[in-house]
Amino acid sequence: MSAAEFGVDVALDADGVAWLVLRNPARRNAVRLEMWQAIPAAVRALAADRTTRVLVMRGHGDEAFASGADISEFATHRRDAAAAAAYEETTAHAFEALLAVEQPVVAMIHGACVGGGLALAACADLRIAADDARLALPAARLGLGYHFSGVERLVRLVGPSAAAEIFFTARPYTAAEALRIGLVNQVVPKAELETFTTQYAGAIASNAPLTLRAAKHAIVESQRDPGARDLAAVRRAIAACFESSDYAEGVRAFSEKRAPRFRGD
Repeated sequence: MSAAEFGVDVALDADGVAWLVLRNPARRNAVRLEMWQAIPAAVRALAADRTTRVLVMRGHGDEAFASGADISEFATHRRDAAAAAAYEETTAHAFEALLAVEQPVVAMIHGACVGGGLALAACADLRIAADDARLALPAARLGLGYHFSGVERLVRLVGPSAAAEIFFTARPYTAAEALRIGLVNQVVPKAELETFTTQYAGAIASNAPLTLRAAKHAIVESQRDPGARDLAAVRRAIAACFESSDYAEGVRAFSEKRAPRFRGD
């Protein structure tokens, strides 16, 4: 398979919505090692762009978000414990890059969202699924050990009991089931997914960027142990909102009964 047949594509719309696209259509967007390696730089570049207000992650086409890590590579890249550890370090860099994004991150999920695909989607702040989505973590059917940070992330999303069922049964969840346990935030008809997500992300992008970043920072810190929380950084982020021109614009727009025009400063 040539590099042109798979990859991680990026785009940035005029309204501040950035897109990160997982592309490997021959394998339902299964994530190859080169794709894992490409994700951190692609994510950091989009996040560093001052015009990026929201980052949306999706799979190429409409058949799958990502059907998992590319299992055809397991015999070489995950052949034993040492190789698996090296592979896990590479995937961890991708997860960490997504988790470090200060802007809101949205996962747009259609079709298969399995294994490594679900691990990527779990790094988003919000997940929107088409009604044809099927989400699963089949580690128990493959006999592989699942990394602690991934387990911890899932427990935070759905709670320990639901996380246990996801891991122990290794079964696929429908979009409706995923919504019921809090694994996704919204479920929409497949034909409406892209339009809905574009509008959803656009609505978020129209809000005050500094407020969104401060809120995300506070949400992230609230999930840490109390002794490890950087509350000073949260307070600085909140103070920056009140000191911004966007705050003045928001108050002025409210008084003038018009939509605010936020600039992010």
